[in-house]
Amino acid sequence: MGKSALKIVHVLDSLDIGGQETMVLALSTLQVQAGHAVRIVCLWREGALAASARDAGVDVVCVHKRAGLDLMALLRLRRAVLAWRPDVLHTHDVMSHYYGVAACIGRRPAVIVNTRHGYAKGDPLARDERFYRLAMRHSDHGVGVSQSLKAYFVRSDLIPADKAHAIPNGIDVSRFMARSDDAARGLRESLGLSPSAVTFGSVGRLNEVKRQVDLLHALRLRLDQGDDVCLVLAGDGPMRETLEQLRDTLGLGAHVRLLGARKDVPDLLAAMDVFVLCSRSEGYSMALVEASTSALPIVATDVGGNAEIVQEGATGLIVPAGEPARLADAMGRLAHDASLRHRMGAQGRAWALREGSVQTMSAAYEALYRRPC
Repeated sequence: MGKSALKIVHVLDSLDIGGQETMVLALSTLQVQAGHAVRIVCLWREGALAASARDAGVDVVCVHKRAGLDLMALLRLRRAVLAWRPDVLHTHDVMSHYYGVAACIGRRPAVIVNTRHGYAKGDPLARDERFYRLAMRHSDHGVGVSQSLKAYFVRSDLIPADKAHAIPNGIDVSRFMARSDDAARGLRESLGLSPSAVTFGSVGRLNEVKRQVDLLHALRLRLDQGDDVCLVLAGDGPMRETLEQLRDTLGLGAHVRLLGARKDVPDLLAAMDVFVLCSRSEGYSMALVEASTSALPIVATDVGGNAEIVQEGATGLIVPAGEPARLADAMGRLAHDASLRHRMGAQGRAWALREGSVQTMSAAYEALYRRPC
């Protein structure tokens, strides 16, 4: 395939607000800016990001799939995809892939790519994964968003080794400024926190997988050691009430702020001192890339692609998942060493500007689209 403009169709569940959806929006926007014609087809519903996609010049349609096997939705998907006459069909995660491939039977695009954004939710032998394997036989490339994900999918026989690739997700790095002492002091003052405290922070959905409960326990351990520290959590989710109760039970009311969902995440990151991610499962965390771009040192659990983003001892510290005491030890090391925090943050930002941009991601996908099959 030459360097002419491409016609690209992305298929995913929806354009609800989330990491996968934001990645597809960013990638599609850059593809339009590069002169390609891009359509996004949503299986279930359009979602809140659909308007932003249209504003960026991306065509968006929805086939309104119902639960279970929906042959009418498959027919609508076929019409939506083939009417675009795509050079590239790029699907995201499991169901969108086997529906997308089935929709193109008899009129196959030149290139079919699937991106898996996280680990399989269940048994690799489950029905959805069996359909996925069958669809991969008729596909050209399967992408994991980290090296660890790629290895998992190959090991699980979900993506053939000769079709497997790793392309990390990227972000719009221009949105994120490097943290500053002035911003950190201003945030603590605005939230009524200790003016001299080292501010640990995290951004993400409040749920069991993200394990913010471990972070609260780790903070309690640091306070018990006499450290002047505080914690700011941005995000909402089903664990919020549990976390509020645990905060009160542990006597952390003066040291912890739960901010809820925020639209000013770049400003919040610029006002933290250390970013912490204590998930028990991750694919490729965009929150870690954002924190790196904001020149924050990071403490992260050793799951998924975290260790591909956080270079142990250079840009942050990696700890085992589910061990609040080990998490607290790493937090203490950074709380006590401002020069280490600044050095790690600077190295993390340099890495993110070089490797973590959406431009880097987009270039990798275009090279894959144009690779001879």
